[in-house]
Amino acid sequence: MSLRFRRHHFLCSLGFQGKGYSDAFTANMDAVVTGRLRAPGGAGVEIEVVAGADAICGPCPERRGEGCAKQARIDALDAAHGAALGLVPGDRITWGDALGRIRAHVQPGDLARICAGCGWLELGLCEAALQRLHADGQG
Repeated sequence: MSLRFRRHHFLCSLGFQGKGYSDAFTANMDAVVTGRLRAPGGAGVEIEVVAGADAICGPCPERRGEGCAKQARIDALDAAHGAALGLVPGDRITWGDALGRIRAHVQPGDLARICAGCGWLELGLCEAALQRLHADGQG
């Protein structure tokens, strides 16, 4: 079964380190990222790129139907991430292919621009994961 992802959730999934907006959100993201994408065979998981709420958004306390309480910020993140990764809603890609695109198109230091406005950026988790991906292929 494929996953549905907003464009910015590709890099969020790369950087996920067990933290989230709420316990329910964190548990869900852990199930998606650790349980599926980072599990054996996870590189083959198919992801459909969507414009609205997705597999990660489900229990987010900011979710408002198919949107977000911070929709303008989310739209900006999706646009920046989509441009960086060459993804638009309707695309289908495997997690392994997504990691290849991240490695090819997002260099360490790029997140300050691509993720501008994201509150998680200052923690450095995503930057550390991006550096690992470039160093040894592991996100």
